[in-house]
Parts: sequence; structure tokens; C-alpha cells
Amino acid sequence: MHSTISRRFGLVTAAVVVAVIVAPGTAAAGTPKLTWGPCPADIATPRLQCATLDVPLDYQRPGGEKIRVAVSRLPSTHRAQRRGVLLLNPGGPSSGLGMPLSLVQRGLPAEVTDKYDLIGFDPRGLGHSTRVTCDLKPVRDPQPPYARDAADVAKHAMVAETVAKGCATSKTAQLLPYITTANIARDVDAIRAALGEQRISSYGVSYGSYLGAVYATLFPQRTDRVVLDSVPGPGGLDIAGSRRFGQGFQDSFPDFAQWAAARDASYQLGSTPRQVTMKYLELASRLDKDPVGEIDGAAFRDYTFNGLYTIQVFPELAQLWQSLDRGLAPASPGSFTTEPDDDMENLLSAQLLVRCNDTAWPRSVETYQHNVGVDRERFPLYGAAAANIWPCAFWPSQPIEPPVRIGDRGPSTILLVQNRRDPAAPLAGAQETRRALGDRARMVTVDQVGHGVYLYSANACGNAVVNRFLLTGQRPTTDIPCVPAAMTDH
Repeated sequence: MHSTISRRFGLVTAAVVVAVIVAPGTAAAGTPKLTWGPCPADIATPRLQCATLDVPLDYQRPGGEKIRVAVSRLPSTHRAQRRGVLLLNPGGPSSGLGMPLSLVQRGLPAEVTDKYDLIGFDPRGLGHSTRVTCDLKPVRDPQPPYARDAADVAKHAMVAETVAKGCATSKTAQLLPYITTANIARDVDAIRAALGEQRISSYGVSYGSYLGAVYATLFPQRTDRVVLDSVPGPGGLDIAGSRRFGQGFQDSFPDFAQWAAARDASYQLGSTPRQVTMKYLELASRLDKDPVGEIDGAAFRDYTFNGLYTIQVFPELAQLWQSLDRGLAPASPGSFTTEPDDDMENLLSAQLLVRCNDTAWPRSVETYQHNVGVDRERFPLYGAAAANIWPCAFWPSQPIEPPVRIGDRGPSTILLVQNRRDPAAPLAGAQETRRALGDRARMVTVDQVGHGVYLYSANACGNAVVNRFLLTGQRPTTDIPCVPAAMTDH
């Protein structure tokens, strides 16, 4: 999750619109049962089972064209203790077929695997499900770069328009309008029905938490225990969510600055957090004018943003800074890079389709130039990247339905867990989602930096509150900071 791609939950509109609610049973109408067999070679293991499910491309025409959704299952280890299924989503959107295994490898307690069948899936458009492409050649990241001025925004607008045209003219262009979060949520309900379950529990992180909130809004009576981890705002991957990256960077960077300052003898980046911050600004400005190898100022800012996802990457990030400060191009920026292959092209394309299809984006280049100017002042470390123009400004179609408005109608079975300093899903966005969910939810905040709470760090309290909820259904009585003494029964 913590790679160059992970920030694209790309993570989670400012406009408030009435949602289109699917009538009970619509998504699951006529769904067959799943036939389990071996998984694809890239995730094959004796315990993990896989199947495919045909779902409507367009849920307004359930008898029309079908597409394939790949599903995985790690069965409960003690069937007598089994409660039901726990559907998992790693964010992105990205492939989740292997997520049951990855959670177990990260330390998912045996009590949870006793209680639930763990269900993973590849969302429509990517992985082993029916795939989409935007013909991104060479593979380029649609995430916009840092814009120093209005001219930079206009320059990137030409790139963004080219990417949008690639999506519109690709061999999968007929699928384009239907790759949306609302339709992925309907696919989830089709999976639920195919599993023969009346309700499902779920755990989603980053964009996966937005998907969980959308599902809980569209199908409130079919949700059991819902965990939303590292929660973006209630608009998901919309323009407001993208601009929050600037705030997330601003919130999280002081942790790295303090960490690096305490290790000045090793990295020589500054002996105080202020000096480290000034080093960041100086390096970014220097690389804007004189790149080192392929790393210019925009790339440096992006690498730093990605390095804030987890404190475990801080040493690698500091080494990258040190090399660049000395004018040395690193052989490879390590875990911050990705290989330009077909799978990466598919991943970036699918993420872009969801982002641009979920909500209507401003079409005027001047809007983004204005936003960049505002956010460069509000969030000087990264705001001028987060507010820059996306291919969504040139999207070939309008959304097929209004955005889902996250709501408070339904059972009170939702738990939000959130780091106070999250670069990709800052606390302010999570608080907005919490307010939108009303009394359905409780939120627990953890005093740490990073993107991902449950099983992503050694924080005992954050892990304990999620385990307790999944095993017993008990939540804190009110929103609380995550300290053991504050945990009480609900």
C-alpha cells in the first residue's frame, strides 16, 4: 500500500447532491453462487480460494452486458465459531484479491480468522476482473506535478488532455462511464448475495474506507460491522479530496522533520525541525532549476509526500534527500518507484476512471490556476501539486449519476480509525465523513503519523480497538483519542 501508487486512493464533491439509491435487491438480482477453485498464479496458495462473478456493466440495465469481478476467500479456520464474512478493500482502488493473505501476514489475530471468512476482490476495471486501459504510453502517473505558477498549470493541462483522450479512445472506452465507486459498491452487494449472506462486515483502508461508507449508505440494512481506516472526506476521490493532499503533507511533514533533525549526524539535513524544513524548500527550489538525473523539484516533492506514508520509510527518504543534496542521482529511488508494466498501466487507468467518473470536475483551466495559487499559500510544502489540474477536467463524459451522499440512515455499526497526521487522508476530511455518518459511527483517533492504522504500525491501542469491534461489536461510547484507559463498552 505504501508505494507511489498508494496515495491515489488516490484516496476519497464539494457539491452536495441527493444520491441515487438502489432499491433493495437491485444489485444482487439473479446473481449466481460462486464456484471456488485455485487462485491466479500471482497469489496462489493452498488456503486461498478464488472465483469469478458476472455482474451488470450498467446496473440500470441488469439484463445487459456483463463484466467479470474476481473474488477470493480465505475460509474461517474454525467453522463452529464462524460469524460471517469480512470483506476487505486495500484502497486505491487497487487489486484486493490477495488482501486476505496480506492481512494475515501483517498479524491479523487468529480470533478474527476464526470468526470470519476473509473475502477479497479486484474491483471492476482492474487486476483479474474485467480490465480497462487508457493507453498510457509511456506509462505516466496521472497525478499532477507541483505547479510553480499559472504557466505550469497550463503546461500540464496539455498533458492531462492527452491522457483523457487516451481513455476516451482506448479499446475499453465503452466501459469508461461505468467504472464508479457506486457501481463497485453494487458489485460488493452482488458478492454478498453470491456468498449467500444476509449481511456483510467489512474493513477498508484509504479509498477502501470511502467505498465502505458508500456501501453502508446504499445498502444500510446489509451491513454488519464496518471498519473505515484512514478516512478521506465524504466526496472520496473528488477535487476536494485531491486538494486535501496539501493539508495532509503539511500535517505530516513535521514528524519527518523532527525525526531527521534527531539524526543530523547521519543525514546532515539540519539539526532542528526548522532547518530540515528549510532544507526541503531549498532542495525543491534547486532541483526546479537543476534536476539531478531524472529527479526535478516536482519529483522530489512527490517522493517526499510518499515517504510520509509510514515512518518505516523515513530512513530511505532521508538517504534520498542526502544524495540529492550532494548532487548525486540515486541508482533507484527504491520503494518510491514502480515498474512501467501492463499491470501498472491498468492500475493507473482504473484509478483515473473512478476519480473522474464519480463526480463532475471543473472544466476551466483558470479554476485550477486559481486553486494552485490559493493552495500554494495555504499549504506551501505541497499544495501547488495537490491543486493542479487532472485529466478529469477534459473527461469525455459526464457522470452517469450524482455522487453518493454519505448519510446517517442505518444501523449504528460503523467504526472509524484515523491517524491524527495522515498525509493522504488528513484528519479534517475524516472528521467531515464522521459528521456525515452521524450516530451510525464512532471515531477513534491515534496520535501518530502515517496512512493506515490497523496492522500498519505497532500502535497497540489502534489495533486493539479494531480487534475488539470485529470480535464483539463493541465500540467506544463516544469519539475518543486512542488511549487504552478511554476504551469503554458500547
